[in-house]
Amino acid sequence: MKIYGLIGYPLSHSFSQRYFNQKFQKESISDCRFDLLPIEQIEQFPVLLRDIAGIKGIAVTIPYKEDIMPYLSELDSNAREIQAVNCITITRFGLKGFNTDVIGFEKSIAPLIKPHHKKALILGSGGSSKAVAFFLKKSGIDFLIVSRNKSNLSNHITYSDIDEYLMMQYNLVINCSPVGQFPDVDKQPDIPYQFVTPKHLFFDLIYNPVKSNFLEMAELKGAIIKNGREMLEIQAEENWKLWNQN
Repeated sequence: MKIYGLIGYPLSHSFSQRYFNQKFQKESISDCRFDLLPIEQIEQFPVLLRDIAGIKGIAVTIPYKEDIMPYLSELDSNAREIQAVNCITITRFGLKGFNTDVIGFEKSIAPLIKPHHKKALILGSGGSSKAVAFFLKKSGIDFLIVSRNKSNLSNHITYSDIDEYLMMQYNLVINCSPVGQFPDVDKQPDIPYQFVTPKHLFFDLIYNPVKSNFLEMAELKGAIIKNGREMLEIQAEENWKLWNQN
């Protein structure tokens, strides 16, 4: 039996196990299984790897997309530049890290971007936000990274810095934080939604709920909205390709 799995913590919200096991059933792949592998500390990773016989590939989610990197023997070029990993291949040469989040995000959001979407706000500063920033930089879209705590970096601001002027200038808003994710569905990132217009595009990496408060409040103002479900499905298929390329 070939085993694939997802590490992170917690994993109760994850769609990966259901997605892959349904894929295996639909495509008559009888010798594979996908497990959730929650670890409370990244230091538990080597023990987990040692104890699971037959593991062939690992997906990585919050909060370990950055912390996992010291445990890998190699990074592909995108993962090295992004400095975040969400996919690990396991070969006789060791563990290699990849970032397929950037592929999923690009293919999911690109059809929605219009010429007036020249500046973006990235809400959150974790591993997923780094993949988003990588795509925006490649696409020539200026961006600011928004977090709860002050930073000395020039392109970082806090939520309290967002005012009407910034909302008018930065009309692409991407939520890379877990705020509003199940089960805390009554929450949303703390931005001034009263300044959202039909020229805004709001993208939420969250997929559960299907329409988060973040998206619903933007939609009420006429903004274009999209959740992270398609992005996740695309990156899952990219992971599958990597796990089976040898």
